[in-house]
Amino acid sequence: MIYAKKFKKFKNISHAFFNNQGGYSTGIYKSLNCGYGSNDKKKNVYKNIQVVSKKIGFKTSNLIFLNQIHSSKFYFCKKKLNKKLVGDGLITNTPGLAIGILTADCAPILFYDNEKKIIGAAHAGWRGAYKKIVIKIVKYLLKKGSNINSLYFVIGPSIAQKNYEVGKEFKKKFINQNIKNAKYFKIIRKRIFFSLRDYIKGQLKDLGIKNIEIIKKDTYNSRNNFFSSRRSKKNNHDYGRNISVIMIK
Repeated sequence: MIYAKKFKKFKNISHAFFNNQGGYSTGIYKSLNCGYGSNDKKKNVYKNIQVVSKKIGFKTSNLIFLNQIHSSKFYFCKKKLNKKLVGDGLITNTPGLAIGILTADCAPILFYDNEKKIIGAAHAGWRGAYKKIVIKIVKYLLKKGSNINSLYFVIGPSIAQKNYEVGKEFKKKFINQNIKNAKYFKIIRKRIFFSLRDYIKGQLKDLGIKNIEIIKKDTYNSRNNFFSSRRSKKNNHDYGRNISVIMIK
């Protein structure tokens, strides 16, 4: 479990970024796999989510998940619905309602409006980030009356630039979006590497967000004990998912 320093002073919210430790799954899903979309045994995933619920302090039935699709779509939820929402972001102001994001190299983003008492979570891989999910969320919050200075964003554990090799067309796509995006790429021995977390941070900074934290834990590095899609796909077709959760107490 990793806690954001930016959130520690707020006693009315509970949150954590979880790695793959402390669960019930076995094999390639060892051990805290929280992804029902994986081929892991569903009963083990459920037991793992129960572990998370006890750590955060919510009822397992009060956790909202998304069917994540690498989009810029998000929802404001007052209560848990009977159906799973399709998208990549959740916002709520309901105490006791936990919202969770699943990742395996993509960036989990948790955020909090200290004045409006609103929390949120977003899933941003390169596609979601490119489609401006965090930009759209911030603009939505500001339209609803949030103050730019009361917004706190934390970019959780994700793949580090040194392990995120991309192709020429990938880089060209981002440069075509904005020439300033060139700063998020490094070329080492003719290989191109992309910084997802810095790209997302740059989007937030450009909007005027000052309260930003990056948790610099590389999910690709096996020593950090996170599930990693890129690392796992070298040997397996499937992989576990890390969970990041936030809740108003």
